Amino acid sequence: MANTRDIRNRIKSVKNTAQITRAMQLVAASKMKRAQDMAVKSQDYGRGLLSVLVNLSSRFEEEQSWHPYLEKREVKRRGILLVTSDRGLCGPLNSNLFRKILSIDEDTPIRWFNIGRKGRQFLTRTKKDLAADFTVSDDAKFAEVRPIIAAMDEQFRAGGIDTIEILSPKFINTLTQEPRLTPLVPLTSLREFIAEHSTEFGASSKDERDMIFEPSPAEVVSQILDLFIRKAIYLRILDAKASEHSARMVAMKSATDNAKSLVDDLTLEYNKARQAAITQEILEISAATFFN
Repeated sequence: MANTRDIRNRIKSVKNTAQITRAMQLVAASKMKRAQDMAVKSQDYGRGLLSVLVNLSSRFEEEQSWHPYLEKREVKRRGILLVTSDRGLCGPLNSNLFRKILSIDEDTPIRWFNIGRKGRQFLTRTKKDLAADFTVSDDAKFAEVRPIIAAMDEQFRAGGIDTIEILSPKFINTLTQEPRLTPLVPLTSLREFIAEHSTEFGASSKDERDMIFEPSPAEVVSQILDLFIRKAIYLRILDAKASEHSARMVAMKSATDNAKSLVDDLTLEYNKARQAAITQEILEISAATFFN
């Protein structure tokens, strides 16, 4: 059995660890709430854009709504944006994403775009085609995300990639985050695109307001599609940030609870060792008294 001094030192060390993990849990909870609030506010903007698209779609035939995102072409190289964390201590969040990467069918070549240090390390280690790597802070301002979107859009329009997809953790609830691969571009048709995203944004699939669009509905829809795709990418990055903070909060809570449980076990061990030491001293005193 360890001596009482060693046990006391271990108890002190574990208590200090518990204080650190508790502080990290509270910080992660605060950041998660902020990321969720930003996502909700951004959804309002996306809902507004979608309502205008709904109104526009009734003004012209589908073939008039030509846009690079609606262009049908052979997929020779996929473009996937991977969103991971910069730091660890967030449970299986990143490892689940990496398992998802390994399960993706690579019969079609993939060009990767990355956000997060953990993702960059994995893609480099597995020798994937990493086209660009970006850093986004916990606040995830749109100004930080704009270069990422611009890089993928430029590659798509130039023919470097034929799809724009996002692999990121999907926030289900505080305890659950699932890796999800979301294809965004190309779009099958404008109307199918509207129907698909109406549910996601809680927008109506009908809009009968009388609007005047200048210079023309086709020109306006082209601009709004660009804005909406950018907003969709941004929302998924915000969702990934909320997932990261949620996973870290749960992991740190688990670590704190384990530390407290360990302190209880060590305290019991300390009391046993202390009692054994006292008993031994009493026996030694009694023996000395008896023989004297």
